[in-house]
Amino acid sequence: MDNIQPPIILVAVKLATYVPLSIVSFVIVSRHGISRGDGWVLLSIFCITQSLGGILYLLSLYNKSLDIGVYALEASGLSSLLLCTLGLLHSIFQTPDGFLKYQAYFRLLQLLGTVAVILTILGIYYQMTRMFLVGVVLFAVLCIVLVGICLYLWTQIRFLMQYRKQLLKAVSVALPFLTVRTLYGVLPFTEFDIFRGKWQIYIAMKMLMEYAVVIIYSVAAFMLPLKKDYKIPESYQDEYLLSRPQY
Repeated sequence: MDNIQPPIILVAVKLATYVPLSIVSFVIVSRHGISRGDGWVLLSIFCITQSLGGILYLLSLYNKSLDIGVYALEASGLSSLLLCTLGLLHSIFQTPDGFLKYQAYFRLLQLLGTVAVILTILGIYYQMTRMFLVGVVLFAVLCIVLVGICLYLWTQIRFLMQYRKQLLKAVSVALPFLTVRTLYGVLPFTEFDIFRGKWQIYIAMKMLMEYAVVIIYSVAAFMLPLKKDYKIPESYQDEYLLSRPQY
């Protein structure tokens, strides 16, 4: 999936951007809290792994045995973004009383993403193409499911809380970029060799897509006062309770 080693200039760009973005992500987590869903935490984990990946790449220039670690961190990046999006979509289902619906289904999808990244990393480490391919396909399946959940939420938008509706818009804008990023992980098996890649494709389909998703989510995290959904006017809450679908 992420099997090309970026040149030093790209590593420098990643370090110059993801180190401050990691700090920003810490602020986001402290602002929204871990208990309000895993999405913001996974956004922070993604920024951290990208920073560590850049540092590890520089170290691998002197110790080639670290190459596997670079590949592993690169592969785990897609998993973090997909699971981050999954967590944000799950939080949109939240009700004014703080109840998260469909928890069992979302836990299964989280397990799917975890299995995908494990298979991908093991496939890279042991150079097992079939295992790597299974992991990549699971990533693609998870991405398709995310699109389906997003579409379903749009059909239920009248039942969503005020700022959750705005968060849904942010996720909807980010999904096309995330889809392209996921396609980048699949394309080596169709158009590109597994162990080589083109720098233009790496920048356009991976780096820029990841930056777009991170920036969209970060802006949404700072602009949307999601906690105010729990302080909605009594009249709106009455309307919500009367109109909410029954499960």
